[in-house]
Amino acid sequence: MWSKQQAVAEPPAVSPSPTPASSVPFSSQSSSKFGTSPSRNVARLGATIQIKGQVTGDEDLQIDGIVDGPISLQGHELTVGSDAQLTSEIHAGDVVAYGKVVGDVYARGRVDIRREGSITGNVSSARISIEDGAHFKGRIEIDPAKTRSSE
Repeated sequence: MWSKQQAVAEPPAVSPSPTPASSVPFSSQSSSKFGTSPSRNVARLGATIQIKGQVTGDEDLQIDGIVDGPISLQGHELTVGSDAQLTSEIHAGDVVAYGKVVGDVYARGRVDIRREGSITGNVSSARISIEDGAHFKGRIEIDPAKTRSSE
């Protein structure tokens, strides 16, 4: 039934002003951190970058290009992008491989080989994760004490 209360029009709801979409400087792959805060600095080597030589740093790093030489990011995360090709010995806090790595990987925390990722070489870490479809050829040494000794 009709009632007087239904006939009274409600004022239109104030729609919130549109907010500009925030731009994300990195691909969604770099957001797969293992408990790292979003405020950490992440450096990025783009897909057209090729490096022959040593890479060192004191911040997280995402590589989408080609690196031929050792990589040392003690205590920080290395993300190997899906188009990346690394021929490197890697020392890092955590390593996430979406692309191709040839060389030994030493991580204090976790090594994560994603579905399209590939590691050919030995892995030494506190934890490891290998998704279905990922490629791994080498030896694995798991030492949970690595995490405790690095904290």
